[in-house]
Order: sequence, then C-alpha cells, then structure tokens
Amino acid sequence: MKIEQVKKAVEDFFTEHINPPFKITSILQEENGWKLEVEVIEEKEYMKRYAKDHLIGEYEVKVDEAMEVVSYQRKSLRPRSAPLVTEEGG
Repeated sequence: MKIEQVKKAVEDFFTEHINPPFKITSILQEENGWKLEVEVIEEKEYMKRYAKDHLIGEYEVKVDEAMEVVSYQRKSLRPRSAPLVTEEGG
C-alpha cells in the first residue's frame, strides 16, 4: 500500500501547486523516504499559442516517511518530440 500512498501524495502536491498535466515515471524507495521522477508538460498554453512543440520538464521529487513532499527540482527540460535518452543509451 505504501507505493499507492506515495503516488497519491505526489499527485495531490503537483495538482495543487504545479497544475499542468504530469505523469509519474518512477518510484524508488530510499532509506529515509521515497524518490520519484515526474514528467510535466511545461507552459502548455504558451506553446499552443505560438504553435511550438510542448516542453517536457523532468522533475525529481522527494517524499519523507510521513508521506509529505519535502523537495522537488526540475532536472531537465526537453521538447516533447525529442528522442528519449535512457541509461542504456537510447
């Protein structure tokens, strides 16, 4: 049940504070909580207005044992159409 609780905590936080469409792409348990990766469609209305490709922000989110988001940070920004680079090289 913990993963569902962590996922819900992050979904609630991003819905309340960030608000654009987002998707949780990974959840990892750590010694003192959880680390998640979240993809966010950045500045959707601006991009649509100027016929630009959507930008995808990739965020790292930390959640403590009390299921509170304690930090989040954008790690990268890329056009949606850019090829996804994985740790395996492609």
